[in-house]
Amino acid sequence: MRDAGLNRAIDAAGGIAQLARKIGIAQPSVSNWNRVPAERLIAVEAATGVSRKQLRPDLYTELAVPHDGVDPVDAGRAQEYALLGALLSYAPSNALLSQIAQLRDDATPLGRAHAAVAEAASIAVAGEVEREYFDLFVGLARGELLPYASYYLTGFLNERPLSRLRDDLAALGIERVDSNFEPEDHAATLCEVMAGFAAARFPASPGAQRAFFEKHVAPWMGRLFADMESATNARFYRPVGTLGRLFLEIEAEALTFAN
Repeated sequence: MRDAGLNRAIDAAGGIAQLARKIGIAQPSVSNWNRVPAERLIAVEAATGVSRKQLRPDLYTELAVPHDGVDPVDAGRAQEYALLGALLSYAPSNALLSQIAQLRDDATPLGRAHAAVAEAASIAVAGEVEREYFDLFVGLARGELLPYASYYLTGFLNERPLSRLRDDLAALGIERVDSNFEPEDHAATLCEVMAGFAAARFPASPGAQRAFFEKHVAPWMGRLFADMESATNARFYRPVGTLGRLFLEIEAEALTFAN
């Protein structure tokens, strides 16, 4: 039986024959797969747009794992950013929905937001959330929301905020993966970068993290999450919007004291 990741790749390619043709191998080879072989991950990802995390979640964890020795507060920040980045990158798999459903809550506003997202994940159907994600962020011509810094800051895509971000990422030694065709100012990418800072996967002082956040995240991403809260097509993603908005408010206050 084919696993969910392989089925997604086949559907995205338009069938087994089309997937085989796009990655340059014989159709019977793909027909015999139960899951995407590790050596074919990059090719299948590039051909279909289905991320390697979705294709082989056993090889790629959905949420970032901080390095040993990372401060517990920073580890929590990394997990929060990684969760938001994953949910903005693609529709969550059943495995990720099950993981989210286990989120713990407390009496704080952020804890209550965790509880709301966990409840939404516990009753969500992956196929329905996938359609919701498409309607919100992709669409036939465009999605209801465009999660790009350039759009929120200028009203157009691929504008000056993107070029400034690329300059700063290059200065930090952070490069886009070749198979990722999204502009770097996509909200998911920015969340992944912030997760990398917090988890010490990308070297950056607290002051550098604050500067990056204030320049590339704070001016617009809170508005994106607020728009998710009221989006017509949002059901599962409505509490995700609340979680993201509240977390960024806390993050902005905390980073104020970074050196």
